[in-house]
Amino acid sequence: MAKQDFTLIGAGIMSATLGVLLKQLIPDAKIAIYERLDKVGAESSDAWNNAGTGHSAFCELNYTPENEQGEIDISKALKISESFEVSKQLWAYLVKNNLLPAEDPFINDIDHMSFVWGDENLNFLRKRHKALTAYPIFKDMLHSENYDEIKEWVPLMMTGRSKNQTIGATRMSIGTDVNFGTITRGMIAYLQSCDGVEVFLGHQVEDIDDKKDGTWEIEVKDLHTDKEKTIESNFVFIGAGGGALKLLEKSDIPEADGYGGFPVSGQFLKCNNPEVILQHEAKVYGMAEVGAPPMSVPHLDTRMLNGVRSLLFGPYAGFSTKFLKNGSYFDLPLSIDAHNIFPILRAGLHNISLTKYLIEQVVQSPEERFKALEKYYPNAKIEDWELITAGQRVQIIKKDAKEGGVLKFGTEIVTNKNKTLAALLGASPGASTSVSIMLSVLNQCFPMQVKSKAWQQKLTEMIPSLGRSLITDEKLCINTRNYTTAILKLEDQ
Repeated sequence: MAKQDFTLIGAGIMSATLGVLLKQLIPDAKIAIYERLDKVGAESSDAWNNAGTGHSAFCELNYTPENEQGEIDISKALKISESFEVSKQLWAYLVKNNLLPAEDPFINDIDHMSFVWGDENLNFLRKRHKALTAYPIFKDMLHSENYDEIKEWVPLMMTGRSKNQTIGATRMSIGTDVNFGTITRGMIAYLQSCDGVEVFLGHQVEDIDDKKDGTWEIEVKDLHTDKEKTIESNFVFIGAGGGALKLLEKSDIPEADGYGGFPVSGQFLKCNNPEVILQHEAKVYGMAEVGAPPMSVPHLDTRMLNGVRSLLFGPYAGFSTKFLKNGSYFDLPLSIDAHNIFPILRAGLHNISLTKYLIEQVVQSPEERFKALEKYYPNAKIEDWELITAGQRVQIIKKDAKEGGVLKFGTEIVTNKNKTLAALLGASPGASTSVSIMLSVLNQCFPMQVKSKAWQQKLTEMIPSLGRSLITDEKLCINTRNYTTAILKLEDQ
């Protein structure tokens, strides 16, 4: 029976990031990566299955909610912005040391903007801008309510728009568009070049059993030959996107009790007119519809994929019982069990507006979808756009002592008592904050090693700002951004 130090389930950006960190920290580590598809990074990490926004909270209004007292809560925005700066540092380290092939740029410089209309939303944007720019990490954010200035920023969105409309926008010029699929495949390629690392594509994990001696027994099926094998591993990471919940349940750890999942699919309108595509160069986020999940915040996005420029608008939420784009329609019903049925039902009762929103989205006509685009691009022509299906996300449902069950947004790490298994559940802004999330896995599962002089030295080499605040330390923030911008060549694009 094969024995591994580390087994990573899923060949997406999370497993790739954790694998890179582990191999840098433990050069002789034996790592096995199992992916049920025949391609690396083909699910949530794939470029066409996500918006490609380098989530920094520059433009995403849902990261800065307004409370009942009219105050803007920016705590989540600060955390996400710092986390993305941490991701850029690791990517810069890999590029600098020729460990991440970058034939086509995997990250591109693109303005991040927020755009609103109406007095109430405009007041919110003003308060948001004031609250964020009090911190160095958001200091360069511009704000405007001037039609002509905003037209200079995004001419496509202003042509055909009435000058009498009350509008406002914010702009951060250091925003990015990221091809997470390219990053994932680059990191996996590096890992495959290392001694002691094996990547198994077309292999599905069937079961995970705790041997009670500090190791795990994992049953794996080769989908090409239908042959099964059993391996042992000292540590298991479940980074299988929407498939992580089912695998976590197979592990039978008590910490998994009460977790459920609610799948949400996404669609985008993709522009097929090159002349229109060239008139817009920004990622522009607006206000979410009432009841909409975070992944459904409308945005008009410039994308750069493998050197080709594209323009997308969306997302439009859909519903499928699949937990993965390449999953099974039985994913949702088979995930429901005695331990989570009550939290799922309670969460459903607390989120009637979400259910109503999803139903409206699913049944809307092409003309109704197009009306949403016209709010951002008044002169849009329906023949210039086609509907494409993006990725599948699973929002976490978690047992809650007070509410019975709550729908959680973001990501969550679930570990067993002995910290020999970790699973990642949740969705946005996952990929953008992947490095910080995997650092959390290391801190939770290997606390003594993380504190050691050797690990601290190596981690600081990879992430120079480690242990210091990019949120409040202006000099550190500026120096870090200058460092990553130069290595990732963001200012030249």
